[in-house]
Amino acid sequence: MPSLSPAIAEIRLAVRTALADLPEGSAVVVALSGGADSLALAAATAFEAPKLGIRVGTLTVDHGLQDGSDAVAARAARTAAALGLDALIARVEVGEEGGPEAAARDARYRVLKDAAADAGASAVLLGHTLDDQAETVLLGLARGSGAASLQGMAPVREDDDGLRWVRPLLTVRRETTRAFCTASDLEIWDDPHNAEHRFARVRVRDRVLPVLEAELGPGIAEALARTAEQLREDAEAFDEMIHETIEDIVEHAEAGISVSVAALAANPAALRNRIIRLVVDSEFGASLTRLQTLEVARLATDWSGQGPIDLPSCSAARLGGRIVFTAR
Repeated sequence: MPSLSPAIAEIRLAVRTALADLPEGSAVVVALSGGADSLALAAATAFEAPKLGIRVGTLTVDHGLQDGSDAVAARAARTAAALGLDALIARVEVGEEGGPEAAARDARYRVLKDAAADAGASAVLLGHTLDDQAETVLLGLARGSGAASLQGMAPVREDDDGLRWVRPLLTVRRETTRAFCTASDLEIWDDPHNAEHRFARVRVRDRVLPVLEAELGPGIAEALARTAEQLREDAEAFDEMIHETIEDIVEHAEAGISVSVAALAANPAALRNRIIRLVVDSEFGASLTRLQTLEVARLATDWSGQGPIDLPSCSAARLGGRIVFTAR
């Protein structure tokens, strides 16, 4: 018998590991674009899931942003059906909020969530690779958006409804998914948008990472992915500490919430700033910039009588020994 392709073996193992903690009888939906990453994911899942008693379907989202997108979606669905998977196609309307990439992603995730609910699925599988992770970390670094962005994409994230978003291929290089498809005789669709340098991610992929590899040596993508993993571990530890701390220092106030000045001031800056951001996000659903966070922190650490601070969806003011956040 011919030996199994190393690419096929690597990706099947990654998928088998990701599915291992799902109970028998579960269902999953694979997000399938027709590109190499999602095709390899779908094919490996089609092979591994039945052995674990897991049902698999695919959803191909037609964003309608390119000529012939309906034909691309139909071809991806045919490939999924040939793999023995239940294949669905959903056409979505993409808005403009946040730019074309963000708007398309939001539309895609909404319809994936709906499809998972319709199928009774416990997880959606996404085909992001180690290369995608490295690009995400570099983009976060360039924006100066702090550790939250540098953590990159989580291998598993559970939303408020209990649906898992799973990325089995975050340890797999993009070249491996292409090798999988070649070895499996799967026809790859190459998204023309992945060659358009008007998109920041494409510029990072085609220009920035190759320069870093050339100047600093190979292994840059792996190093960036390791950085994301380490920061995610740190963040999880921080989050646990913060939730324990918040129970003791936060109280509900009229039309808002308040935090003890003394407790905020006593904490290290990293914890103090995270507490402020978490309080505002959980109570008002708003995200603070670093500058806004530091201005709120000054109400506890550098008080000189300054008045209320206007923030997204709320304001913060020092009243006696507490900082009070009030809805606006």
